[in-house]
Amino acid sequence: MNSAYLLYEDHEQYLKLISKGEWTIKTVPQIEKLLQKVPTDRKIIWDVSGVKLFDSAGVLLFIEYLERFQKHTEVKVVGYTPKQQEMYNLLVKSMHESVPPREEHFLESLGKKVVGLYSDFRDFLTFLGETMITAFHVITHPRFFRLKETVYHIYQSGFSALMIIGLTAFLVGMVIAYQGAVQLAKFGADIFIVDTVGISITRELGPMITAIVIAGRSGSAYTAEIGAMKITEEIAAMRTMGFDPYNFLVLPRIVALIIALPILIFFADIVGIFGGMVASGLQLHITFGMFVDRLYEVLEVKHYILGMIKGPVFAFVIAAIGCFRGFKVSDNTESIGLQTTASVVNSIFLVIAFDALFSVIYTELGL
Repeated sequence: MNSAYLLYEDHEQYLKLISKGEWTIKTVPQIEKLLQKVPTDRKIIWDVSGVKLFDSAGVLLFIEYLERFQKHTEVKVVGYTPKQQEMYNLLVKSMHESVPPREEHFLESLGKKVVGLYSDFRDFLTFLGETMITAFHVITHPRFFRLKETVYHIYQSGFSALMIIGLTAFLVGMVIAYQGAVQLAKFGADIFIVDTVGISITRELGPMITAIVIAGRSGSAYTAEIGAMKITEEIAAMRTMGFDPYNFLVLPRIVALIIALPILIFFADIVGIFGGMVASGLQLHITFGMFVDRLYEVLEVKHYILGMIKGPVFAFVIAAIGCFRGFKVSDNTESIGLQTTASVVNSIFLVIAFDALFSVIYTELGL
């Protein structure tokens, strides 16, 4: 084999490699192809005296193949200059020394998190824009609305969650009644436990508890489903065939949850009040009849309506975050877990934040 950079003389007892020319970053790809063809079935004498120029890339290539050849046969290097030997020793030392990991500074870590949050926020705005455009197109062209998928997701996100929502609301109602009863009994104001349970459940806790449970149940499912479709390239295939993923995957889920969540909140209100009724009977001996009579007096329709208004907002937030995080899944299964976790955390945080915002608005409006 003869070339401008490497030739070898084939002897019976050994193989003599003769390096020539310039071993630099520009010539490394060509030289590497030549080195890959060198046989290692006998002793190798490697003469580097013909090398006119060595840079760090050339020396690193030399080191890599010297170590590779030494695994299979004996290698003797001759002809190197003191300068080449000095560079070789320096690079070998740096390659085999373990470099301790650099400790990340607090400000650097904070900066990375801020940049990540900004990137997520920008991507989420883009996602919302695409969703709004798709929704406007479906409104103006109703034949594109995916009714069958929407009904399916109403069932999966709504009716399938009735059991867990009912159990959670019942226990929350009992907890409120038990905790309130201890304090009210000290002042002989037992009957006011009805006010506490009825207003707090319908106005605040019913919508919020339902939204949090749905965020952990259905929001995470949306992320996992869309994320799995992205990994298996089903979404890419949909785009290739001319189908809009936002129309097929996002819009049905958002519409379904906007319809299902108010129904679940209504159910949670009833079951939560019933839980408070049971606890009041056990703790304060307030009969069901007394509880219902007092409830008619204190629970105005506005409290129920103010609680129900939160439903569609919470539903949109949960469904949008769940779908958005699904689209953020990358090409590995670990990403599904990370994005699903982020979906639940983001959804619950935003539900609580919006609930606080509603409370401020209602207070300012005197509601």
